[in-house]
Amino acid sequence: MPSATLTYRKSGVDIDLADRLVDHIAKKAPAIGGFAGLFPLDLDGRGPWKLVACTDGVGTKLKLAFALDRHDTIGIDLVAMSVNDLICCGAKPLIFLDYYATGRLDLKRSKKIIAGIMEGCRQGRCVLLGGETAEMPGMYPDGEYDLAGFAVGVVRQDEVVDGSKIFPGDLILGLPSSGPHSNGYSLIRQVFKTPRDLSRWGRTLLAPTRIYVDEFLRLQDAFRAENKIILGVSHITGGGLLENVPRILPKGRKAVFRRAAWKRPAVFDEIARRGGVPEREMWRTFNMGLGLVFVIRPDSLELARRVLPEARLVGEIVEGKSEVEIL
Repeated sequence: MPSATLTYRKSGVDIDLADRLVDHIAKKAPAIGGFAGLFPLDLDGRGPWKLVACTDGVGTKLKLAFALDRHDTIGIDLVAMSVNDLICCGAKPLIFLDYYATGRLDLKRSKKIIAGIMEGCRQGRCVLLGGETAEMPGMYPDGEYDLAGFAVGVVRQDEVVDGSKIFPGDLILGLPSSGPHSNGYSLIRQVFKTPRDLSRWGRTLLAPTRIYVDEFLRLQDAFRAENKIILGVSHITGGGLLENVPRILPKGRKAVFRRAAWKRPAVFDEIARRGGVPEREMWRTFNMGLGLVFVIRPDSLELARRVLPEARLVGEIVEGKSEVEIL
């Protein structure tokens, strides 16, 4: 057993402090949305549309890419973190922009990074429209770089998904993650430190973030054809289920998850065991096997399962404080 417990805060990431900053920004710029920002746009004169935009990075997962000298999938992570946020609003991704900064440009490595971004755009059904490559000597250690991504999409006003129509009795479905995705790596790097650890677990830890655009658009098309609606969608990133699902819950609605309803990847048990990470801290830091969850009416369950056979019924909405309970 580990001599001391690990938490995300001890690893250098203070979620509570970040939440306070987000609250401050939201007060200063009220147009900012939950997972992405929406801006009114009239494209064809037949009704209002919303332009949807968001931005994100890969975080300290990059440190593992540096340590293992593997750069072919990190670009997929970059695209995934933004396009998965877009679909939470009901939007169809259109374009993607990247920002790639390094101290010294390495052409071979850079080509691998860009290839990953292109693959992410293919999976996310969007176009890499442009970006910025910044070479800044002295700014980054040799062999290191940073990435940021920006995605834009559109959604019709009457198809915006915002959680406002969620009621007690509604069902929560989840789609599996490919692992930790791109969150919690400041803690993960405290657990998997040695070359032996990286040799054994490196491939698992660098598995790219799963992109859910195809699944969401298929479900959206099927629901539209049957006059059904998707009530809420949550991309499970940093903060896990406990922090991300409440972002779509109206006042007086509580989300109850049943942990036995889906399989938890072994890597999370390994992180908890090695780091002595408390159970609640695990749920507050990692996706724990669910990368995307969505809320539907009970009479939509059969259709949802037919369109997305891998979706699992993982919980339900009840009356109560706008929070998550894991049973």
